[in-house]
Amino acid sequence: MSTVPENVPPTIKHWIDGRLADATDGRTFDVTDPVTNSAYAQAARGSAADVQRAVTAARAAFPEWSALPNRERARILYRVADAIEARHDRLAHFESYDSGLPITQAKGQARRAAENFRYFADVIVGLGEEAFRQGSEQFSYVVRTPVGVAGLITPWNTPFMLESWKLAPALASGCTLILKPAEWTPLSASLWPEILTEAGLPAGAVNIVHGIGDEAGQALVDHPDVPLVSFTGSTETGRHIISSSAKHLKTTSMELGGKSPVVVFADADVEAALDSVVFGVFSLNGERCTAGSRVLVERPLYEEFTNRLAERAGRVKVGLPSDPTTEVGALVHTEHYERVMDYVEIGKQEARLVAGGARPDHLTEGNYLQPTVFADAERNHRIFQEEIFGPVVAVAPFDHETEAVELANATQYGLAAYIWTSDLKRGHRMAHAVESGMVWINSHNVRDLRTPFGGVKASGVGREGGAHSIDFYSESKTVHVALADVHTPRFGAA
Repeated sequence: MSTVPENVPPTIKHWIDGRLADATDGRTFDVTDPVTNSAYAQAARGSAADVQRAVTAARAAFPEWSALPNRERARILYRVADAIEARHDRLAHFESYDSGLPITQAKGQARRAAENFRYFADVIVGLGEEAFRQGSEQFSYVVRTPVGVAGLITPWNTPFMLESWKLAPALASGCTLILKPAEWTPLSASLWPEILTEAGLPAGAVNIVHGIGDEAGQALVDHPDVPLVSFTGSTETGRHIISSSAKHLKTTSMELGGKSPVVVFADADVEAALDSVVFGVFSLNGERCTAGSRVLVERPLYEEFTNRLAERAGRVKVGLPSDPTTEVGALVHTEHYERVMDYVEIGKQEARLVAGGARPDHLTEGNYLQPTVFADAERNHRIFQEEIFGPVVAVAPFDHETEAVELANATQYGLAAYIWTSDLKRGHRMAHAVESGMVWINSHNVRDLRTPFGGVKASGVGREGGAHSIDFYSESKTVHVALADVHTPRFGAA
């Protein structure tokens, strides 16, 4: 059974200009939990009219918010972090109940959300501006100004943390914004109004419009007074947003899909590599863009590694998200669950199933799947090429380094990659040869918030993280100043 957490609102409302609001036309949609797939709340169903209200509020708040000194904005961001931490347990239970994430992993996301605000508060205070001297004759300097109203569209996996990943740098930069949370997981976003109000954020600086992607999300993308859009989600949706944004020449940042390779050489630390593979593809229910969902193993190690991976997958505890011993919870929504299960059936036709592939016997309802391992996957297999976004991994052998690079690069995606070898020269060669925005050598996905985050090919456009995020939400203006007499060619002079 799944128990609704305390203080869940019966209707999750918009937040526009500092006030909770129903949809303009009064429409709502059901919000379900992934354990019972029954509706436990309603959410306001946003339309173009609601987006217009939010844009009007954000534009009105922009002069005050953007004019604040960086230090003052940073103080408010620090208070946001404190307010998040004060609601740590409540937030984690909301997130776990709504998304199906195991409660222990949801608590980790709550901590990350607070850290995002503290980090970008530090960045905006410490970030300098560039200056250039042209001998003794001229001096040039670059200033950043906030772009204006930002549109933020966030995904349903780790929703609150990924909302904070966009909210914090947008606010730090001086932008006001409209957030459109994922419709499958709107519950934790209902905490933002009280958090941001408690921190002293001016009304209208952040506005939240709930709704369906092709209604509220599309209206936000299409609005002419929203000059930039940051989106995290599927590659297909990202392509559509970029196409829609072209009409108004909007700046876009797209963090999209992944099919990240884990390359394990025979000389690797097998125990460490195995731990990393199991955690990297099965944590967060496998619903993570950087999951190492293709494991490429050098042939001398292939059978041993595949067998041990299958054994570990069979022992992963699948259970109620609220159980602190659960390692894999319920997939987020029935539509997504059915999609993942379709891929499992495809995999059974393409490759050799060595673990999982079905609902655990002890869980008769809910969106559960035992962690699944397919061996002997080939590069043309759909389970090797397409993002599944669940606790499913495809394993394939390789014979030499060149083949490992070819297999690693043999998809449309290029977000992350993981290299395991005791030969660091080879590790660096592989890191430079693999087509991805991020590479970890002998490590699982350990993030440094100062580094750029993003992918190549179909995995995204642009980078966020550290100063890269501030650059995205800012316009750069170069000011040139003469320091001496100006000797300009005198066209047309007598």
